[in-house]
Amino acid sequence: MARRRSRPWLRWLLAFALLVVGVVAAGAWALGEIDRPGPNPAERRFEVKPGSSLRAALQGAADAGALRHPRLLELYSRAQQPGRRVTAGRYAVPAGITPRALLEQLESGRVILESVTFIEGSRYADLRRTIAAHPEIAQTLAGVDDATVMARLGLAGVHPEGRFFPDTYRFSGGTTDLQLLQLAADRMREELNAAWRSRSADLPLESADELLTFASIVEKESAREDERDRIAGVFVSRLRTGMKLQTDPTVIYGIGPAYDGNIRRRDLETDTPYNTYTRAGLTPTPISLPGRAALRATAQPRVTGELYFVATGDADGSHRFSRTYPEHQQAVAAMLARQRERRAIPGAETAK
Repeated sequence: MARRRSRPWLRWLLAFALLVVGVVAAGAWALGEIDRPGPNPAERRFEVKPGSSLRAALQGAADAGALRHPRLLELYSRAQQPGRRVTAGRYAVPAGITPRALLEQLESGRVILESVTFIEGSRYADLRRTIAAHPEIAQTLAGVDDATVMARLGLAGVHPEGRFFPDTYRFSGGTTDLQLLQLAADRMREELNAAWRSRSADLPLESADELLTFASIVEKESAREDERDRIAGVFVSRLRTGMKLQTDPTVIYGIGPAYDGNIRRRDLETDTPYNTYTRAGLTPTPISLPGRAALRATAQPRVTGELYFVATGDADGSHRFSRTYPEHQQAVAAMLARQRERRAIPGAETAK
């Protein structure tokens, strides 16, 4: 009986066929995994630190339980887009996110956004305290004096008061305090320049910096948006006639930390650079963070010839405006009478 000849090429062909089938099957499995819902039954959060590689970011997602095969997704990503970068920050990924969607989120930088609010009329010191107390802001300025901070912001020699725009800012966790200050300073510069460009032609101010100082005073005098341009008009009329501004918020600013909530006659008579009862013109620097409404009201004041205003004592924070001093005295008397009436009623709110 004749022996059958060995056919090695047949074995190689079979092995090659099996290899092809295996590669195709592996490729199909891999592509299926890219669009397979992730293992996380609920939202998962993880952090990608600055400078992290794609591999580190994907491993972080896997460690958080949002990804089954980080190495597979890395290989897929490098095949699709060599040199792909991921954005640092804190991520929140929804339940069952697919690896493809996760990769897109990391690349686009859709991170968790934190927020911080700087309040209109607050001071620079309040702003610094707000930033220092925020748990998601990286603190790099602890113990750094104001002059150094301003120099780092490119504002060497500039007083910090009023130079930061009050608003709510959204940012990714880990943003530094200096970066947020830079953002707020840039916003204030933009808002101030816009207000200065739109100013009334006869405004008795020489620069945008004076407008900023003026707006900071108007900001502190009334929280009512419908009154700000009228209050600005009173101060414009006073500046034009050489009258002192005589505004309490400037006195309070000049008193500084010693202010106890009450202004006494001796405070009005004690001269400081910020006492507009003893000194004419504007204060040497802003006294607060003015918002957009105050900047615009000051740039375009409603000048009616009124030279005085006083709080009505009503809960709405409104004021009564007068053209003459006798009219103003009557308004003050009415306000004081209103205060006495409210104190006589049990439980009545005391007027400010």
